[in-house]
Amino acid sequence: MLQADLNIILPEILLAIYAMLALIGAVYTGKDKLTAPLTWLTALVFVLMALWIGFSEVGETAFGGSFNADGFARFAKVAILLSAASVLVMGQEYLARRQVANFEYPVLVTLAVIGMMVMVSAGDLIVLYMGLELMSLSLYVVASLRRDSIKSTESGLKYFVLGSLSSGMLLYGASLVYGFSGTTLFSGIIEAAGEGHAPLGLLFGLVFMISGLAFKVSAVPFHMWTPDVYEGAPTPITAFFATAPKVAAMALFARVVHSAFGGITADWQQVIALISVLSMFLGSIAAIGQTNIKRLMAYSSITHMGFALMGLASGTAFGVQAMLIYMAIYIVMNLGVFAFILSMERDGQPVTDLSALNMYSTAYPGRALALLILMFSLAGVPPLVGFFGKFYVLRAAYDAGLVWLAVLGVIASVIGAFYYLRIVFYMYFGEANEPLDKPRSPLLFGFLMASAAIMLLGVVNLFGVEGIAQAASLTLVN
Repeated sequence: MLQADLNIILPEILLAIYAMLALIGAVYTGKDKLTAPLTWLTALVFVLMALWIGFSEVGETAFGGSFNADGFARFAKVAILLSAASVLVMGQEYLARRQVANFEYPVLVTLAVIGMMVMVSAGDLIVLYMGLELMSLSLYVVASLRRDSIKSTESGLKYFVLGSLSSGMLLYGASLVYGFSGTTLFSGIIEAAGEGHAPLGLLFGLVFMISGLAFKVSAVPFHMWTPDVYEGAPTPITAFFATAPKVAAMALFARVVHSAFGGITADWQQVIALISVLSMFLGSIAAIGQTNIKRLMAYSSITHMGFALMGLASGTAFGVQAMLIYMAIYIVMNLGVFAFILSMERDGQPVTDLSALNMYSTAYPGRALALLILMFSLAGVPPLVGFFGKFYVLRAAYDAGLVWLAVLGVIASVIGAFYYLRIVFYMYFGEANEPLDKPRSPLLFGFLMASAAIMLLGVVNLFGVEGIAQAASLTLVN
């Protein structure tokens, strides 16, 4: 029995061993020499691990149901590993030139990824909290990695203080749930909650847990850390925050509400629907006044998490499928946009002001066109892939009888289109100013173009993600 359990958690064990060996090896062989090779090796390990998990057929539960390796967990883990690998490769040159990160960066990212993998497989409140804290503690350090920057240090401190508050709320909620259900296992909690008549204390615990999870996905009203952390952290780290942790937190959110509270959908559906609406509208409206592209992407992230939560609010298997499709598309779009932001420099220094993009298309028409495609996709303009992401979550809400939520989603999407189109306007019709430096990284160019190409070509069949997401959702909601 133990052998079978260990086989199921083998990917997490191997990654943990790799992180410890990398840490010891870097300490004893010289910090600076190993940073670049270690970053590339970590990215390669992530890709290999994603392939292994994606094609593996092992048992679905371990340790008495406290750890799940079902199709839903595998989908989320593959997305987390591939996005983390992409961010490591994208940001390596940027961080090396500015001497921001030593060998600690890939090690911390590895530890964060292990935490995310544990989170999405959690079938028990204790396992959930272990994974969540391993991810969070690693991200607190990563956010303030640039020790000589006041903004980076400030962003790390804000994230730590607010993250500690959210972890406390989640833990308090978990303790209430345990107290009223008598178990920490999700399978036991769903029995204690019953079908529509849960004890009041259990509902209080659920509300506190939803609050803690909403913080992790940057949902309103627990979003306040996002713009400052996105702006203050070095850009490759901001790209990491915008991708893998979002997938992990959203997958955990789905796991908790369906595996532990699936019998009382009506009790949490309205709460998540409200959070979804607030996130979509606040993100869309607040982004309009931004002049810093990283802060704009922070508010964009809040908006997109609102749309993903719309799928979750439907409370159906199709809603979970729509949420998974949305998150997969969201990752690809963000990787492309952040590859572009990483290449924005003037006199060798990074630039994040939107006005720097004025008439960018005259100097670099290919890059401008790729960014235009990504911005249109983020805005949900058909027939780009981003449109289908929004279409799925809107359809899930409509099918679940949440017509008002779908209508508000369409309105928020129209408002949000303004600030994406404003970037396009700057690139093609803005007032000419001092041009940006010629981008020198073919790697970033490759990520930008690949992301834009996926947004165009994916309209054929979404590269098969729809079917995989459907199979994954059915393992969670059956």
